[in-house]
Amino acid sequence: QVQLVESGGGLVQPGGSLRLSCAASGSIFRINVMGWYRQAPGKERELVAVITSGGSTDYADSAKGRFTISRDNAKTTVYLQMNSLKPEDTAVYSCYAAAPTRSYWGQGTQVTVSS
Repeated sequence: QVQLVESGGGLVQPGGSLRLSCAASGSIFRINVMGWYRQAPGKERELVAVITSGGSTDYADSAKGRFTISRDNAKTTVYLQMNSLKPEDTAVYSCYAAAPTRSYWGQGTQVTVSS
């Protein structure tokens, strides 16, 4: 089993920055990929950014150039640095971890971009 705990969400003004954290515990050696998804009210969940166990990263077009995914050396915590935030970035952001046989999700953290 893998447990994921997110933190760092909140209210920020347009143009501001936030950093989300996702701490993984449990059978973390099974994890191949970690990432962040988001879901805005009335919309489907969408991928924001992922990072593989080898360190490769990928981003949604909406996140490229503004968001950066990274992790600590122990590979137990993944971060999402979000800069130049826009109102359309408002959503519940959920951490995701993929193992060979199943996926895991955090509880989600609310990000609200508003003046």
